[in-house]
Order: sequence, then structure tokens, then C-alpha cells
Amino acid sequence: MSLQRLTLAVALTTGVLAMPPAIAEELPDAVKALVPTFQQWGTNPVLIQAVREQNALGRSLDEIKRLDADWMAASGITPLMAAMQDNPPARELRRLEQTQPYFIELFLMDGQGANVAMTNKTSDYWQGDEDKFTRSFNAGQGGVDMGEIKFDSSAQAYLVQISVPVMDEGQAIGALTIGIDLDRLGQAQP
Repeated sequence: MSLQRLTLAVALTTGVLAMPPAIAEELPDAVKALVPTFQQWGTNPVLIQAVREQNALGRSLDEIKRLDADWMAASGITPLMAAMQDNPPARELRRLEQTQPYFIELFLMDGQGANVAMTNKTSDYWQGDEDKFTRSFNAGQGGVDMGEIKFDSSAQAYLVQISVPVMDEGQAIGALTIGIDLDRLGQAQP
């Protein structure tokens, strides 16, 4: 039994969810090794075109925040959410997600951090005030954000999100977040 699964078993029986100290300290090298692949994904023409198109809409931050409030208040999948799960960039994200069993929940953001496409419903529409967007977009310069390892109760797994910029002619125009299931990643490693 892996350390993660043992900790989960103890947490579920005791009611306390705690992350093993070894996991909390640093991301595994296998996660870090994926960053160049994710950066390449950030230059995917389908994703770039979708971000360009949404950026061209020129939505105000007030409009984005209104959509965000509606998104978070919704109990199910709204037409906007359904459209973002079935548009051309969402289909491309699903294709990328299916390349490895440990990739889960990919989502694409525009230049303000608003969702463009996703493989699963995100908890909110606007990511613009979160590290996953601010660090990867980096005011148009691009960067990488390696999120904290968290236990996801719906997936029953330890997950981490890695975010990279969507690059167009050397400039960040949006961002891409990839969720990684660390248990499955560990199982895939030799």
C-alpha cells in the first residue's frame, strides 16, 4: 500500500485528512518533468485560436465577475458550462488529457483569467485572482505555477495543478491548467 493510500485510509477512519509530510514538502520530480510538455501544449494552435477569439470579445472585468457569481451559484451544469465542455478547444483538451491516465481536469483561460474551455466543470468561472493564472500569465510574460498538493474528495486522490501560459508570438495571451493525480502518476512510474 502506498503512503498516500495508507494516509487516506487512516484519514477516512479517523475523520482527519492530513497530507503525508514527504508529499507536503515538495512536488515529485515526475511532476516537474512534465512542465516542458505542458509548455508545448500552451503553443497548441487550437488553444491559441480559442484564447484569441475570447480575448477579442473585450469583456469587462465587471461582466466576468457577474458570470463568475452566476457560475458559482449554479447547482448543475448551465448552458455556458456545457458549451465550454463541448467547444473545439475543450475537445482538444480532452484529447490531451487522454494521453495519460494521471491527467485530470484541464482548463483554458483567456487573458483575464476567465474560462474558455474545460474538460470538467471548474468551481468558478474566473481564475484571474488566483496564483494558477497570475503566475502563469505573469502580466503577458509567461511563467509556470506549480500548485500545492491537495486531497480531492471527489476524486479520492492527491492532486496538484500545474499552470502554464498560452503563448502567441512570444507573448502570454492566456493560461492552461492541468490537474495531475499523483497516485496514478506514481503507479505509472518505473
